[in-house]
Amino acid sequence: MWQPVLMISGYFISVLGIAMLFPVALDIYDTDAKWSYFITSSIIAIFIGLSLFLSNRGRIRDISLRQAYLLTTISWFAVTLLAAIPLTLYGADFADAVFEAASGISTTGSTIYTDVEVLPRSVLLWRALLNGLGGIGIVIFAIAMLPFLGIGGMQIFQRENSDVNEKFMPRISYIAKRIIIVYITLVLACLFSLKLAGMNWFDALCHALSSIATGGFSTKNASVGAFHNPAIEWIITIFMFLGALPLTFYHSLLATKDIHSLRSVQVNTFIKVLAVYISVVTLWLVYNNVYDFETALRQASFNVVSIVTSTGFVSADYLNWGAFAGTAFIIFALTGGCTGSTSGSIKIFRWQVIWAQLKRAMITTLEPHRMSPLKVGSVPISGEVAGSVYIMLIAFCLSLTVLTFAVALCGYDFATSFSAVLASMTNSGPGVVASIGPSGNYAFFPDRIKYILAFAMLLGRLEVMTVLVLFTKNFWK
Repeated sequence: MWQPVLMISGYFISVLGIAMLFPVALDIYDTDAKWSYFITSSIIAIFIGLSLFLSNRGRIRDISLRQAYLLTTISWFAVTLLAAIPLTLYGADFADAVFEAASGISTTGSTIYTDVEVLPRSVLLWRALLNGLGGIGIVIFAIAMLPFLGIGGMQIFQRENSDVNEKFMPRISYIAKRIIIVYITLVLACLFSLKLAGMNWFDALCHALSSIATGGFSTKNASVGAFHNPAIEWIITIFMFLGALPLTFYHSLLATKDIHSLRSVQVNTFIKVLAVYISVVTLWLVYNNVYDFETALRQASFNVVSIVTSTGFVSADYLNWGAFAGTAFIIFALTGGCTGSTSGSIKIFRWQVIWAQLKRAMITTLEPHRMSPLKVGSVPISGEVAGSVYIMLIAFCLSLTVLTFAVALCGYDFATSFSAVLASMTNSGPGVVASIGPSGNYAFFPDRIKYILAFAMLLGRLEVMTVLVLFTKNFWK
């Protein structure tokens, strides 16, 4: 059972080790004497990765469900721990380094650094690269693995790749090639757009990686608001939105021009939801004389898109917009982007299934004998898919409750505990209390809570059930 799990995990770890060479090059370019920290980390990661890969090397045509669960969980947790090594060498406590690495690889965007602007550029680049690697990794996982595992109703998207061999390795290879091309194209488009808007190349690269990955790591303490540039805010708003669309949607639209698929229905709903959210917040800001209309529209668009897509960039402290904002941004964080995108949280497709079920229940309550099929758009939804969505949502809520209590037991009030866990599980970054909000950070938490929140980030990023199933007795029988 372990051979394909360890082999593929070794491959992912090796890729992480190779990625560490980019900060090495930047340290050498900046004549930073600490370049050896990243080269040491790279050697460790590549050694472990190649050892696992070569010692378990063999032809893998398919994997079982148990192997898929193990592979997903082990690889993400192992990559997180190894990604923390250079941060530890640069002076962070191990708990801080694990938290930061988990935040980066899960594209959450929370940070324990109170002043990121004093960090070496190599560390800032590493944080951005973790966002980038986590973003592309989670899309491949969502499209190649989740339909296979049947988690959260994702089995309905198996038809996306019906033209691919049913074996696991040919399928994931085919999917990865398509996604990587789209992903790199979006990153480059964002990079050049930000450069034209006034950013330097380094800041533009870090923010481009974080925007498309919906990761949220910035090179500035005040995040994107530090640039005081409306053009930059609009550009990042657009690319956060593009990152929250299914990456296969771009390929499908160009290849088939099919605007009636489930992916297209999901994108259409996502756009409508964002439009409503932005309109409500804009009107609130204008009505309460917080900003003029143009500024209100820009600030609302940027911050709402950032939280809904689980990016975590901020251009202003929205907790200063009144009590309504705190409540609204909890709803935004729970919404999420599209399935098959880099965004986190519950996601639009699952809310569509729940809404469709609610509408059908309203009809059958009044007309018990009426046959009312469950559909999202024109696509019929089976009872298996609907049930999988409900199970995922229940598991999410129960995990949120348990982890909130775990943080509260360490002495924190409900608002802080709930906000920290919610921001971590939805991968949205900033919380809705001042201490961990847009102007705060997570540095004040003790180590045990940082480990809990790091676990919550990966739990939410891996769609909850993927991790929780490993804690059941039946899995290990």
